[in-house]
Amino acid sequence: MGARVSRVFRNFNLENRAEREISKAKPFAAPMHPTTKSLILEEINRHPELEEIVKRKDDKLLTLLKEVYVDSKDPVPHVRVKDASIPHSPELRLLKGNHFNLMTSQNIPKGKISVVEALTLLNNHKRSPETWTAEKIAQEYYLELKDVKSLLMFFVAFDVKIFPANNKKKAISSK
Repeated sequence: MGARVSRVFRNFNLENRAEREISKAKPFAAPMHPTTKSLILEEINRHPELEEIVKRKDDKLLTLLKEVYVDSKDPVPHVRVKDASIPHSPELRLLKGNHFNLMTSQNIPKGKISVVEALTLLNNHKRSPETWTAEKIAQEYYLELKDVKSLLMFFVAFDVKIFPANNKKKAISSK
């Protein structure tokens, strides 16, 4: 119902409005600066053949332009077609450690670790870096060695420090 009402208002006096727009003065180029206008007139007076050259059509250029033929085609995207007969599934592995929870059990692909495993391996490396080397962690969790080295270098597990009650005032006052 609303479309009908809006259409009536949109089409009201349409011909007169169109005629008014068409009969308006057309926009024209911005006026030249007086010095530019005088320079152009000066050049035309010195070389009257320039005006004729500018206004004349060059047949040689027109024939060359007519010979130009542009044939464009969109590039074909490189899409790999997957074979539907062989289902592709990544190699999966079991979770490491004793934090098995059957409710949130998840299949983790090789080359990836869960958050719990990341915290566990960071903590193990922090407590005994001699036994939990980057090579051993990469082998245990099926990770790339460079990724493990980056993980050990740039990520740190949280430290929880509990101050005894009697030293609480000293810790606050030292600020």
